[in-house]
Amino acid sequence: MTELQALADLLDGGRVVVLEGAGMSTGSGIPDYRGPGGSLQRHTPMTYQEFTGSAEARRRYWGRSHVGWEHFRRARPNDAHRAVAALEGAGVVTGVITQNVDGLDLAAGTREVVELHGNLDRVVCLRCGELTARAELAERLSAANPGFDARVEQLHALNPDGDADLTEAQLEGFRTVACRRCGEDALKADVVFFGETVPKDRVARSFELLDAARVLLVLGSSLAVMSGYRFVLHAARNGQPVAIVTAGPTRGDEKAALKVDAPLQEVLPAVLERLRLRL
Repeated sequence: MTELQALADLLDGGRVVVLEGAGMSTGSGIPDYRGPGGSLQRHTPMTYQEFTGSAEARRRYWGRSHVGWEHFRRARPNDAHRAVAALEGAGVVTGVITQNVDGLDLAAGTREVVELHGNLDRVVCLRCGELTARAELAERLSAANPGFDARVEQLHALNPDGDADLTEAQLEGFRTVACRRCGEDALKADVVFFGETVPKDRVARSFELLDAARVLLVLGSSLAVMSGYRFVLHAARNGQPVAIVTAGPTRGDEKAALKVDAPLQEVLPAVLERLRLRL
């Protein structure tokens, strides 16, 4: 209770920028990477170099991602997403930097969102740059692979990057489709793969939001990768207090003015109550 009140008091002054990790979306049925039962314990995400260097790797990726996409498409914002949207609506939160690719912050109604690692709703051609809707690609993949959806209708484990764990036998015969504009086998989900560089404009916008903020609030991130941890380091150098709410230890705990080790879907609604706000 003391930690919750301390967090509410810290946020009450406004000008809060939120940095989100995969733990933000576990309440929506999307697993995290490093938490209890996290996907990294059983799954190694495909790297950008592997994806671009091998047609077979792209075939495996799209087969798994085609199945996982259906689950992502049905995911809905949870109370943590709605709480952040409420905080923004009340003028407490001025921006969200999310490492997630599920689009659930925007779906919850948050307006100022930097999707640092992209969004699974989009597909980009690495040859000609055309952007298309993921739903359109899903229809094309289904048409190119009659019977595949029924063969793997039982979803096994889903991963935060949007693909599902499928065996080689389940993937047998799966076919990719080419870009409709240039005809090349170069379609990629418009997300940042492991080993790929985050676009500079997104990084720059994130630092702009942080430099104008009073507090950095980290939600659901272990801060294990530098793409998120650098914002904690930046805030600490600037003397901006950092508050972390997540289950388990994080890389940034020593930099935090306040750490709440508890589930987000319990903490954030409780903080809203203390601020006399509603979901």
